[in-house]
Amino acid sequence: MYFQHIYDKSLAQASYFIGCQKAGVAAVIDPKRDVDTYLEIAKQNNMKITHILETHIHADFLAGSRELAALTGAQMYLSAEGGPGWEYEFPHVDVKDGAILKLGNLKIEVVHTPGHTPESISFLLTDTPASDEPVMLFTGDFVFVGDIGRPDLLEKAAGMKGTQEIGAKQMYQSIKKFESLPDFIQVWPGHGAGSACGKALGAVPSTTVGYEKIRNWAFQHKNDEAGFVKYLLEDQPEPPKYFAMMKKLNKIDRPLLTSVPKLKQLDYAPLSAALAKGTKLIDARDKTEFSKGFIPGSINIQGNNSFATWAGWLLTYDESFILLADESQLDDLTRKLMRIGLDNIQGYIPSTKIWEENGGSLETVNQISLEEFKTLQQDKDVQVVDLRGAAEYNAGHIKGADNVFVGTILNNLDKISKDKKVLIHCQGGDRAAIAYSLLARNGYKNILNYSPGMNEWIKENNLIEY
Repeated sequence: MYFQHIYDKSLAQASYFIGCQKAGVAAVIDPKRDVDTYLEIAKQNNMKITHILETHIHADFLAGSRELAALTGAQMYLSAEGGPGWEYEFPHVDVKDGAILKLGNLKIEVVHTPGHTPESISFLLTDTPASDEPVMLFTGDFVFVGDIGRPDLLEKAAGMKGTQEIGAKQMYQSIKKFESLPDFIQVWPGHGAGSACGKALGAVPSTTVGYEKIRNWAFQHKNDEAGFVKYLLEDQPEPPKYFAMMKKLNKIDRPLLTSVPKLKQLDYAPLSAALAKGTKLIDARDKTEFSKGFIPGSINIQGNNSFATWAGWLLTYDESFILLADESQLDDLTRKLMRIGLDNIQGYIPSTKIWEENGGSLETVNQISLEEFKTLQQDKDVQVVDLRGAAEYNAGHIKGADNVFVGTILNNLDKISKDKKVLIHCQGGDRAAIAYSLLARNGYKNILNYSPGMNEWIKENNLIEY
């Protein structure tokens, strides 16, 4: 058996390449959309990809199953569980609980594990030449390392009212099915630490059934379904806005993107014309560089592992946009965007230079220190805004701070004063940089950025409210 774990740090998303070396055939589980990765693995190992499997209709990334099928001729094997409304709307092979797929000498059994979503399935792998006992379970968003999948996304992200309680109770039953498996089975989940598909995912890539029975909180609620449901649903992080679109695009027929696009560098004239029309310019530079000088109206989303997530919060799927990024970043950023279906990139500029050379002025970020923050905080004509998520805020915040989550800030501008001085902060500065650029774009001239945020505040000045 050949096995390779492929991990996208930007979305904390795992996919898997599994092959039978004797037969020269392979399967890919939950492929990301830039599928050249899997084609290269197949080429290096002289294998043909014949099977493509998905654990469920994903909400956090745009699956590359159809792109990979188009390029390889492989068959897609997708869940037929979940009932009406959960059917994939493009050609594929339906699979249900108990179905057996053969991949050369490998056997893959389908196990229905609803809870995260009604149609969720896991794949139990047996390497038949080695043993009749299964060796691996690919759980998707069912069981993670130290956590389990959240059942509230359908309600919170996709607007499907009344589904989270049902999903939590289904998860309780699925957990019992998992508990019946042998302790030695390796567990390979669909996500790791940093994913919004759970609230306490572990950072190591895999675990075992036995270890999760001991370690995972979800297995400590024996005969306590109500306690299990309560703990599972409380304090889940805000689901990114783009999740609803992912649910739709992963289910319906859609245009394919079988290669990573090459972006066009824009001259001043098309850049200026686009900005005049309101086209968003996403400045992917480090927040420190951005603060020293940025093109008016641009939005700072740093090109790090959180780039796609914040782009998914702030961009819509029917608008084009422009990137400001060094040429060396373009392939990486384009991949990150295409993984959540943000394909409408109009072009890029490599720096602010083209703007300045044509007479454009730059704005700077008004940064303040801890001492300045503490002094200003005492003024009644100053508003302090904590940009973190609600669960973070509730776990401890600066006394008197208002909570306005950066992901939904554009829907809550009425909560931010245009008359008072406004001190913004987050945990370590990244979200504050995004918020500052959004507020500046919307005409705010009274914003002061305390970039070190809660990291410095707690270390230097332990005045916290709960």
